[in-house]
Amino acid sequence: MYRKTIYVFQNDKPLLATVRQYERKDIAALIEVQKESFPPPFSSDLWWSMEQLEEHITRFPEGALCVETDGEIAGSMTALRINHQHYIHKHQWEIVTDDGYIRNHNPDGDTLYVVDISVKPTFRKYGLGKLMMQSMYHIVIQQGISSLMGGARMPGYGKLQNQLSPEKYIEQVVSGQRKDPVVSFLLRCGRVPVTLLPDYLEDEESAHYALLMEWKNPFI
Repeated sequence: MYRKTIYVFQNDKPLLATVRQYERKDIAALIEVQKESFPPPFSSDLWWSMEQLEEHITRFPEGALCVETDGEIAGSMTALRINHQHYIHKHQWEIVTDDGYIRNHNPDGDTLYVVDISVKPTFRKYGLGKLMMQSMYHIVIQQGISSLMGGARMPGYGKLQNQLSPEKYIEQVVSGQRKDPVVSFLLRCGRVPVTLLPDYLEDEESAHYALLMEWKNPFI
């Protein structure tokens, strides 16, 4: 069982946070994280269902993490194992994640693929997302697999799609000329760009694009 407790900070204010595997008793709280993280205009159909969370816990509990503080679950992150060669080229979120059910999880897969990461808005300045990402890197190392990958939304791109190509937009984000809420966050977490993924997710904010990003196991 993975469990890590450390202090995180908002400016100089410390907060004791614990990253651990989520369990069945956490399901209602995990759905609440989704509701607060993805309010309208996001559809409630995008929130985790009880059935999906049951699959995460049953099929790959090591990839089902949450962060908790003062008894409240503030965020969650989910991943599955895949074979890198099957998904390195263009793919869609619903295909690579089995529409979020991860029934395609491969216990022998060489790559940890991020399905989702969510943090409640009231906790977003404490670095809890980065803390969970680092915890997933620990899982990569512990399981002896080659890398962590995932498609990053590009929510800053939708409003600029008539002015910039997606390639130019990402070039400007990586060079520091622009800031994207998701891509910039993942760059700070140590992820690096691999390739653009068109039609990755029904996501008008990102013009339906995502950026495949990777963190490689430094011990392999």
